[in-house]
Amino acid sequence: MTQKDFLPINGTDYVEFYVGNAKQAAHFYKTAFGFQSLAYAGPETGVRDRASYVLQQNKIRLVLTTPLHPEGEIASHIQRHGDGVKTLALWVDDAASAWKETTDRGARSFMEPTTLKDQHGEIRTAGIHTYGDTIHMFVERKNYNGPFMPGYESWESHYNPTDTGLLHIDHCVGNVGWGEMDQWCNFYSEVMGFEQLVSFDDKDISTEYSALMSKVMANGNERIKFPINEPAEGKKKSQIEEYLDFYHGPGVQHIAIATHDIVHTVTSLRDRGVEFLHVPNTYYDDILDRVGPIEEDITPLRELGILIDRDEEGYLLQIFTKPVEDRPTLFYEIIQRKGARSFGKGNFKALFEAIEREQARRGNL
Repeated sequence: MTQKDFLPINGTDYVEFYVGNAKQAAHFYKTAFGFQSLAYAGPETGVRDRASYVLQQNKIRLVLTTPLHPEGEIASHIQRHGDGVKTLALWVDDAASAWKETTDRGARSFMEPTTLKDQHGEIRTAGIHTYGDTIHMFVERKNYNGPFMPGYESWESHYNPTDTGLLHIDHCVGNVGWGEMDQWCNFYSEVMGFEQLVSFDDKDISTEYSALMSKVMANGNERIKFPINEPAEGKKKSQIEEYLDFYHGPGVQHIAIATHDIVHTVTSLRDRGVEFLHVPNTYYDDILDRVGPIEEDITPLRELGILIDRDEEGYLLQIFTKPVEDRPTLFYEIIQRKGARSFGKGNFKALFEAIEREQARRGNL
């Protein structure tokens, strides 16, 4: 057995956000991103301290949780970080084993293995801490056939906008503090059995003004990919520093979501009010010389601001939203992979300059 087999992961189970108003946030994700109502927990289901709305689109599940009182861990998380990701939940076959294997290797326990039951069966969960206030929950649902998990009821809604073609989570990126990237990459390697897929240094990811370092950690089947970013020295403040200043600590910077048709998805998102970073038109002047032939028509890619990059195995198309909170913290990436396993290294400079233009407008560069 190789070392990575001690923590088999089937994929992302859900991403949970702690937000100031979950009902309104759920409406935003339904309207703007095309998610569908799935499940609800709150006072009506016997939960006294919070309300949680679960949304689904294809293989993506989002949980939006808000506190019902000013005291407690959820409220203090929002007070410090603003709306943000609390939980990256991992779908496993054995939650107790996942918790034991990781805590035996040094992970700090968030929640010991717990069994939740209702008329639909049972779910086992357990959790560990990772960077900042972020946690990983291990979710074992092989003996469950309810809408989400015990404690939740089906959420039926008259308002169900069509989806936008979002399929599954491709990767989730964490921002950590100065000099902390290797520490957290070691955590994913030693505690969770991940391996480093790729790394970028400040020569790869820099502009005239700012720079960062990044390493991508992935589990054995590469269904879970976690790039970890840290700031690097530059003339001005990097986007990572801006994030850390406003999130007040390490956390999830962006979630990349896969689509089979990026032009359709981005057109739909833009029509529903999602705002994207835009690169200068000059980016497209020599793009095909750089990346070679692609199947897509370049005209809609240019109009929408979709970036293109190629690696040894194929190419990818990607675009990034502006932050979706008032604080310049969390944003989304939409990605369509045409064979490429990489992360758009050739686009970093154009992307970062676009981010810096937004930073400058906020007075944070």
